[in-house]
Amino acid sequence: MEEEDDCPELVPIHSQPGPQARQIPVTIITGYLGAGKTTLLNYILTEQHNKRIAVILNEFGEGSALEKSLAVSQAGELYEEWLELRNGCLCCSVKDNGLKAIENLMEKKGKFDYILLETTGLADPGAVASMFWVDAELGSDVYLDGIVTVIDAKYGLQQLKEEKANGLVNEAARQVALADLTIINKTDLVEEEELNQVRDTVRSINGLVKILETQRSRVDLSEVLDLHSFDCQDGAKLAAKLQLVKPTRPHLDKSILTVTFETTGDLCEDALNTFIQDLLWEKKFCNKAGEPMSVIRLKGIVSFAGKAHQVLLQGVHELYELNETPQLWEENPHTNRLVFIGRNLDKNILQEIFISTVVINGGKN
Repeated sequence: MEEEDDCPELVPIHSQPGPQARQIPVTIITGYLGAGKTTLLNYILTEQHNKRIAVILNEFGEGSALEKSLAVSQAGELYEEWLELRNGCLCCSVKDNGLKAIENLMEKKGKFDYILLETTGLADPGAVASMFWVDAELGSDVYLDGIVTVIDAKYGLQQLKEEKANGLVNEAARQVALADLTIINKTDLVEEEELNQVRDTVRSINGLVKILETQRSRVDLSEVLDLHSFDCQDGAKLAAKLQLVKPTRPHLDKSILTVTFETTGDLCEDALNTFIQDLLWEKKFCNKAGEPMSVIRLKGIVSFAGKAHQVLLQGVHELYELNETPQLWEENPHTNRLVFIGRNLDKNILQEIFISTVVINGGKN
């Protein structure tokens, strides 16, 4: 017993020399039951694209992406089955969304070029996204690349308009609110007018989202992968995109909408943190009806006093971060542009509080 209690001799670790390994991008695929997620994943898994892609399914999903998936019993492991395909891809189901499951899988089966994580029809992709986002700060092997929501062109409108009891957020609408890319699928089953309604409703919820339209979930993979929606590479694209975003009007009462504003001047970093925390955490800001504003997704480009670089602001639910981008302000006017996606939002009230409390010297529009 005494020998066992002895301090073991320390051995130098040689397994992690050299430069940091490339992080693997993770794309979250979400959407209502029947929208075409499984068809999309099947297409990605079987298409010849010279990429090694792992598709990871929640055990609670609508079934395996591949009808004849191969069950492999792995006692004590966090993944339950996998099927290796001829094009080098891999399909597996996991018992939980945990990063540990994905990292274990990579240890066992080697690195991938991409990982696609399918969530269940009713899942809140924001919760899954937050997990990856936080873990990326801890030196994880993976990083969150973007959130893709698949919508059924025929039934999507009905799902987006469904009212939930006790004022709960409609899951389909929340999935659109969080998305960086929406794929409107089964467009061949609806008339142009109906398709326009779906498109307008998606845009009314999320003014930032990119929309692809497709049949049988066939998409150009380059449109779905490498979105860089949560890192500084998004900074330049976002700055250009924010100039084009128009605030939306809700199609339905109590629905999710997009609010955007811009204001010139430098910001106080501490004051911005207080503003965001009061908005996301404390829910201190209310609209004219006295209802607390609730933000699901937040994006922006801001200018801090004394900093030459543009700063990217990102938020999902109650998590947010501020990162310097490679872009310099140089001679350009220091225009802060912010986009809020959520419920009970009032642009005028938000803008007024922002200018009076965050912009140095009160700011001018």
